[in-house]
Amino acid sequence: MNMLSLLKPKALLDFAYTDNSVRQVLERLKNHGYTAIPVIDRDGRYVTTVTEGDILRYMLKNDILDLKDMERVPITDIDIRGKNRPVYITSGMDELILLSMEQNFVPVIDDRNVFSGIITRRDILQYCYNTISDYRKAVELGKIKENEYEQVQTQ
Repeated sequence: MNMLSLLKPKALLDFAYTDNSVRQVLERLKNHGYTAIPVIDRDGRYVTTVTEGDILRYMLKNDILDLKDMERVPITDIDIRGKNRPVYITSGMDELILLSMEQNFVPVIDDRNVFSGIITRRDILQYCYNTISDYRKAVELGKIKENEYEQVQTQ
């Protein structure tokens, strides 16, 4: 299975640029109902993922109560607590699944670190569910024996 079939391409997503203000990023989060958003530079390279929690911690730490004050703060000033690690577009499903256990979505980059899109945990779980269902159906229909599949996968 190629992970590209699970990819939500950059053109269909919202993301922030490193030169956006925190207020601009908050508006994107609010408008799309996101809790986290990828941040890329103007050359399209993935930099990080910022969350609502990261922004809230910054505001509390700096005693900022008015969102207007966030217009002058670049998103790069925000300390990112958790690192949303990306996968390369050529990575395998194993790596993708492992990262999804820690992240709600996995950013996907090419060999130049250019952001290609994301794969959501929901889509990965759906892929896993479909794979298990297909295996069970094949066993029920007698197309494969229950242990055959595991033997093929370990070779």
